[in-house]
Amino acid sequence: MATRRVTRTEQLQQTILYPVDWLEERSGLVGGLKYFLFRKVPGDINWFQTLGSATLTAFIVQALTGSILAMYYKPDPNSAYPSIQHITNDVWAGWLVRGMHRWGASVFIILMFMHMGRVFLFGAYKYPRELNWVIGVLLLAMGLAEGFTGYLLPWDQTAYWATVVGINLNGTAPFLGPFIAQFLQGGTYINADTLARFYAIHMLLIPGAIIALIGLHLYLVVRLGVTSPPWSREAAGTGSIIPSRNGGRRGLTRPRPRRSR
Repeated sequence: MATRRVTRTEQLQQTILYPVDWLEERSGLVGGLKYFLFRKVPGDINWFQTLGSATLTAFIVQALTGSILAMYYKPDPNSAYPSIQHITNDVWAGWLVRGMHRWGASVFIILMFMHMGRVFLFGAYKYPRELNWVIGVLLLAMGLAEGFTGYLLPWDQTAYWATVVGINLNGTAPFLGPFIAQFLQGGTYINADTLARFYAIHMLLIPGAIIALIGLHLYLVVRLGVTSPPWSREAAGTGSIIPSRNGGRRGLTRPRPRRSR
């Protein structure tokens, strides 16, 4: 009976793991995910290193709540504000989803600033992570643009005049300023085309760019490793693998202490 129970257990495990094995054999995604989750990191990292994961979580929440709101929102001047009221007052848990998306936008921006501040103070922007720092700066700019384009969507007085101020500020930029202002407005003043343009940028262009940059950002984090804190006894980034000049790979090693004379 014991042998029969083990056999049934093994058969059940094989049945459950068959889709996972099928996916791993054809894509290698499972192995990559295991490497990402169980890779080696410095032993003296602390809660400051979780700001990046917190920022990613905030973006995922924004993406999910934004997708739900897009199912009910109508990007038309005559229907935008009533659709917002319908989401808030009539749709089940609509007030919660809208509140999470509205206040989550501020949380997302704040976490990005905190994460970049931690990277700067820890010196994690230095060699060989300069490219990842540049990507982080682009992500910050994209996040601010996402907040700006989303502010007009409720189409109330506050959103309208705040957008007027923002577009006028962009219009004062040298050379490209007037072109940027006219492009954002869809003309010489804010109109129905402005709302549709902001909605398309907010829902399609910027989120797509953010997702692509986050993917590249995470790839570089996994490839280059996590930076140790400045007070660490080990060199920053110990154990990470970086490419050498001759095309191979070399590890970042701990510097030898100087002898006192």
